Formats: sequence, C-alpha cells, structure tokens
Amino acid sequence: MQQHSTLGEFIIENQKQFKYSSGELSRLINSIRLAAKVVNHEVNKAGLVDILGTAGDTNIQGEDQQKLDVYANTIFMETLTNRQIVCGIASEEEDDFVTISGNDQTNNNKYVVLIDPLDGSSNIDVNVSVGTIFSIYRRITNPGTPVELKDFLQEGNKQVAAGYIVYGTSTMLVFTTGHGVNGFTLNPAIGTFYLSHPDMTFPKDGTIYSINEGNYVHFPQGVKDYLKYCQMEEGDRPYTSRYIGSLVSDFHRNMIKGGIYIYPTSSKAPKGKLRLLYECNPIAFLAEQAGGKASDGYRRILDIKPTELHQRVPFFCGSINMVDVAENFMKNYPDDANY
Repeated sequence: MQQHSTLGEFIIENQKQFKYSSGELSRLINSIRLAAKVVNHEVNKAGLVDILGTAGDTNIQGEDQQKLDVYANTIFMETLTNRQIVCGIASEEEDDFVTISGNDQTNNNKYVVLIDPLDGSSNIDVNVSVGTIFSIYRRITNPGTPVELKDFLQEGNKQVAAGYIVYGTSTMLVFTTGHGVNGFTLNPAIGTFYLSHPDMTFPKDGTIYSINEGNYVHFPQGVKDYLKYCQMEEGDRPYTSRYIGSLVSDFHRNMIKGGIYIYPTSSKAPKGKLRLLYECNPIAFLAEQAGGKASDGYRRILDIKPTELHQRVPFFCGSINMVDVAENFMKNYPDDANY
C-alpha cells in the first residue's frame, strides 16, 4: 500500500521553499487546515441540524447570507484570530477588513488573509459541493502598526499562498505557495489530510466549458461568439457544458479534466459577479501554478490593481489553449474591456 505524506509533513518538508521561512506561513496554513476540518464536520451534518437555509441577513454584496456562510465565516475568523498569526483578515461576509491585534495592542505578524468562507453556499440545501477560497499576502505597511486598506489592495501577483477547500464526496484542501499545486484529501476517520494529488496540472486543452448559459442573452457579443464556437461540430467540438454554480467545484473539475470556466460581464452584472481579491486572484494563482491561465478576457487577472475591497471582475480561467481562444473572441470587441 502506497504511503502518502500528511499535510503537516508536507509543510515541514517544503518549508525551505517558502520565501520567508520564519514558520508563520506554515502555522497559518495549519490554522486554515484546522478551520476546514471544523467547517467540513458542520457541512456534512447539515441535513441533520438546523443550519440549512438563509440566516435572514445580507452581506456587503447585497446577497442573502446562508446560515452556513455565517458559521464558516465565524470559524475561520476565530481560528485565524485566536492563534495571532495574521495581522488582518478580509472576508466576503464582512463589510470591511478586520484588524487583528496582540495582547499588547501591537501586531508584528506579517500576513493578511482574504477569504470567501463558503463559496457556492446556496448549493448546500440541495447537497451539492461547496468550498472555501483563501488568499495570503505579506503586509506592506510596517509591522507593529494596525493594518491598512493598502495591505489588502495588492495585485494578485504579490500573493505568497492561495488555495481552496472543496467539501464534496471527499473533502480536499488544494493550495500553492508558488511552487506548483498540491491536493490533500481528508481521511474523516482520523481527521488527517493526506497528499493525494501531487503536482496538479491543467491539461493544455480541454473539452468542458462552464458558464451559466441561462444568462446568454445578457452576455457581451465576444462571449456569445465563443459559446457558438464551443458548440460547433468541428474537430473535437462540440464541447461538453458543465456548470455547478460553485466556483471551487467547477474549477476543481476543470483542472483535473481540462476545461474553461467563464463568469463574464453582462447587462445584469456590468462588472461581473466574482470578487477579485478573494475569489479570482487566489483561483488565478492556482491556475497559473498548474499551467493554466486566468484573465478578465483581455488582461491577466494577477496584474489587475485592486481599487476596492469587494471589487468585481469578469473571469475566464482554465486550460491555457481554451482561454487563449476565448480571449481572441473577446478582442474582437475592445470596447467591452471598459467594464
């Protein structure tokens, strides 16, 4: 029987790869691992306890908060805060970033975390996979002072780590620190993540496209043209349409099988729907580390300079050749780049 290393062992063995090897980044990833196990336990018993449905509130985006959104946000915030590893956290469920101070009211921690605690949470009521997305940066302000907005508004190419947890038929934690992408599967019997998917890579080509085609009439013309291309009987086309409605789940499938995920601008969502800082940037970092590509249809996602915490952008991500073709269709309509 093949012996797989645990996530803890993997982190220790690869500590030398971390650019800043003080041990804080390792402890930070370990804290995310712990929070993921707690959230996973709650997700898996969601049909047995009163945690399904909406919480009765809306988040900063004006979206209905699910009970599990609130729960997952609380667990990740508490886990990261109590260990005093980070100096600030930004969450989809919080209006503003949260400053984390030590007991002496100063903070010498180096990292900030941006997180979508439960991506695709509306799917939980119907037993469909959901996930958590996280992004980690080194702060740019001076340690010992409160974090500022500019610590969070960094380009995606400044990320030191990013990843996601997918809570599905099995629970996986997939992450990168800039040295490839590795996936770890939770053994629920003993609560340990084991390396199950080393060196994950995107196929250069794929046969899956993931987009909410119900919004077709609202899409820009470049996207409509690309979808027609995907559906043509030519070569290895038509492609297969697969859309779960959970970014983590759709991305995870496409990275393994080969495909493209698209959430464009539309007349209903003029700037797109996905958030740059805690959805698109971490997923784009993972995509590039796995040999894929991520753009807004015209430019690299990781080079976009953020201007606000909950900024939205269109998102094209997946197998590199598929994204290239989609971009070529978009470039026929340069005015649509001014979203």
